[in-house]
Amino acid sequence: MLFTISGKHIDITEAIRSHAEEKTAKLPKYYSSINQVEVIIDGSRSGNTSVEIIARGEHSKVFVVTETGEDAYRCIDLAVHKLERQIRRRKGRERDNKHAGGTDGTDGTDGTELT
Repeated sequence: MLFTISGKHIDITEAIRSHAEEKTAKLPKYYSSINQVEVIIDGSRSGNTSVEIIARGEHSKVFVVTETGEDAYRCIDLAVHKLERQIRRRKGRERDNKHAGGTDGTDGTDGTELT
C-alpha cells in the first residue's frame, strides 16, 4: 500500500507521520482493494488543524474524509474512524447486491408458488 502524507502550514514531524501511517495501515483489513492512502494535514493560524484522508482503491473507488479540531493526533484518529465506517458501509452494500436465486419455487414474498 502506498502511503503519502503532506502538510500545509505545518511541519510534519516523525511522530505525526508514524501515527498516521499506523492508523491508516488497518484500512485494507476492511476493504482489501485499497492500494493508496494520502493524508493531508492543514494547520491554520487560529490553532485549528484540518486532516483530510483520501483512500483510493481498485476500479476507481475513492473514499474521502475530513476532520477539523485542535489536536492533529485526535483529528487523525477521528478521520480514520469515519473512513472505516464509510468503507464498511460500501462493503456491506456490495455484499447485499449479491442475491441468492430462489430454488424453492416461491417468489419469496408470501410463500406462494409461482405458476
